Amino acid sequence: MGLEEEWNRAVRETKIIRSYLSTLLSFKDTELPYTFLAKSKVNVGDTVVRKGKVLAHKPLLILPPNYPQFEGFEFEKDYQVNPDTIRSFLLMRGVSFPSLKYSNETCSLDIFEGSLTKATDYFSLELEKKEDVHSGLIVGPEDCWQFSILIYVANLMVKSAPNDIRKILEDFWKKNH
Repeated sequence: MGLEEEWNRAVRETKIIRSYLSTLLSFKDTELPYTFLAKSKVNVGDTVVRKGKVLAHKPLLILPPNYPQFEGFEFEKDYQVNPDTIRSFLLMRGVSFPSLKYSNETCSLDIFEGSLTKATDYFSLELEKKEDVHSGLIVGPEDCWQFSILIYVANLMVKSAPNDIRKILEDFWKKNH
């Protein structure tokens, strides 16, 4: 399948079960831990569990608008495309990321012996027991996990935008008065 088909599948099938409760930090790096669940294509009836984190780096230099940098998402390996192609692909679909660097780090890749529904219930309960309000729980297609994670990050950015604008204006006001 090509990028277009994989993107459309991710948009249709990605479900954010539990989201990072805070807003993204306006002037600092934000670490976004996640657990991504998908039906296993190899072990039918089991669930693939990908745990990782996305680090949205604070801007250290001025980049051109709509020029995000994606690292660790394995687009080159899985789709044989370069980062410019991914940026253009997303932009052509109306998906715009701020000009920051987004680094994905997969911490573990495991199999949960049970259905996707059972895995979702299990990991939801685990996050609840730990009172973990920082980790996201995402369900999506196994073979286009990258897009599901980017959909999750974009959702958090939209949620954080009003707070970011307020903080930027407050910072501007303090510096100029």
